[in-house]
Amino acid sequence: MKVSIITVTYNAEATLERTLQSVAAQTYPDIEHLVIDGASSDRTVEMARQYPHAIVYSEPDKGLYDAMNKGMQRATGDFLCFLNAGDKLHDRETVEHIVKEMERGETGVVYGDTHIVDEEGHFLRKRRLCPPEQLTWHSFKEGMLVCHQAFYVNRKIAQPYDLSYRFSADFDWCIRCMKEGEKQGMKNRYVHEPLADYLNEGMTTANHKASLKERFRIMAKHYGLLPTIIQHIWFIFRVLVKK
Repeated sequence: MKVSIITVTYNAEATLERTLQSVAAQTYPDIEHLVIDGASSDRTVEMARQYPHAIVYSEPDKGLYDAMNKGMQRATGDFLCFLNAGDKLHDRETVEHIVKEMERGETGVVYGDTHIVDEEGHFLRKRRLCPPEQLTWHSFKEGMLVCHQAFYVNRKIAQPYDLSYRFSADFDWCIRCMKEGEKQGMKNRYVHEPLADYLNEGMTTANHKASLKERFRIMAKHYGLLPTIIQHIWFIFRVLVKK
């Protein structure tokens, strides 16, 4: 069982090393690590090529999700996952544990928890949203319950990213992959441990607002407009009650 880990980069020399080291340290032997670079002008490509395990492509792209599509097209693994520059696999045996779940039967998605860490890799907190015991495409009505870096997809059901979304195409992608897995009768399997350490980083207010608007559109597309409006009223009520 081969696992493809795809890391998309652009001028990422400050954060990429920890990601490369994390993948290189895995105990599981059959990992393909693709670094899809957008023609960086710093040392990103030079740094990646110092690691024998990394397969590096560097060329201009049309943005993050275009680069992710290129990574999927080049991946040869049975399962694939996206690990951002700066993020890490949680420990040396993470992929080994994931593969054990993949091998339990006809598996669509393997998923787990995520830890938020600082620049030194120190634990800060768990994600606010946690994955449920039984994840389906309907689960995403509650938001992005699984971090992209802890979501391993069978390449048989992997869909291309919709480039009409600039900020939340990953949300749409997860739903569409799981829909396809359900059509093919595949099971989704929860690894009861953190799979990824996500580098804590701020998002600009403008991008955050644009992302939320896109997520509303995505939810309306998959779940219907009225249910999405009702769900957002519940989100607002929940926030007000917690204050």
